[in-house]
Amino acid sequence: MVKHTGRPGYLQIADDLREQIRGGSLAPGAPLPSTTQLAEQYDASLSVVKMAVGLLRNEGLVIGQQGKGVYVRDLDSVPGVDLAAEVSELRSAVRDLGERLARVEKKLRS
Repeated sequence: MVKHTGRPGYLQIADDLREQIRGGSLAPGAPLPSTTQLAEQYDASLSVVKMAVGLLRNEGLVIGQQGKGVYVRDLDSVPGVDLAAEVSELRSAVRDLGERLARVEKKLRS
């Protein structure tokens, strides 16, 4: 379940799925639950779940197969990706965008 910690839900879901993948609960080749199932599991909207899965795709942890679903990639086949650095970079970009959005919203309210 997504917690109300101030941290975006899609990051919480991506973190949990990433942990399951790295911990072996979701083994290479295993399908992720459907978007609908994940939305129910995490009590989140479909768009939030799609963003979380998209993040994992960008990290190279999962791969989508048109009409079949999303599957866990074999981590040994991911070529030299520094996932920690990429996640850190993405988080920084999201934080920056959040701050910029807050400034725009503040101007609009004025």
